[in-house]
Amino acid sequence: MSPTPELTQKTLTERGFRGFVPFRELPDSNVPAGHGIYVVIRTDASPPSFLPASPAGYLKGRDPSVTADKLGDAWVDGATVVYIGKAAGQDGLNQRLADYRRHGAGLMAGHWGGRYIWHLVDSDALLVAWRPTTEDDAGEAEQDLIDEFKELHGGDSALRQPQEQRPKGSGDGHQHRLTPVFLNAQGPRAETGRGHYLGLVLGV
Repeated sequence: MSPTPELTQKTLTERGFRGFVPFRELPDSNVPAGHGIYVVIRTDASPPSFLPASPAGYLKGRDPSVTADKLGDAWVDGATVVYIGKAAGQDGLNQRLADYRRHGAGLMAGHWGGRYIWHLVDSDALLVAWRPTTEDDAGEAEQDLIDEFKELHGGDSALRQPQEQRPKGSGDGHQHRLTPVFLNAQGPRAETGRGHYLGLVLGV
């Protein structure tokens, strides 16, 4: 069996992912309105630096910031992908990514999952890419990519994290599994929810 290729902008492009734009450019990027999966990648291979406080928006009075220790424990060395998510149900890719962008800009928006990325000093340089799927395929495609990340960067013992209770009315009701880099905000290393942190065991 051939080794699993690294998940990079090049390999993801070959698999049909499009975009690879900073969050600030999403409104002008013709993101599809239908279902699909999306990734956030960090192309800088240098060790990350974290802001002491997250610039993301509060949700139902909850502070999106987490401690430096949690961020350090969550980070997965060598990973390019820092978050994997899906858009299914009532939310399409355009709406889901708009919520993610708005939350990172300090507004109240329903994308509590994935909030660890906003602690990165270079979060402005993160790139977002998406791949349309049918509604039935979105969850399977997301899980396949998560499993691939785990194969590349370690077993799920390093990524699993207990589910975190989301604020009521957060709009973040998709089921999260785990992702590589920034996986989850609550347990030692993984997350369950609408999207998954990969490079980081990021935050739910």
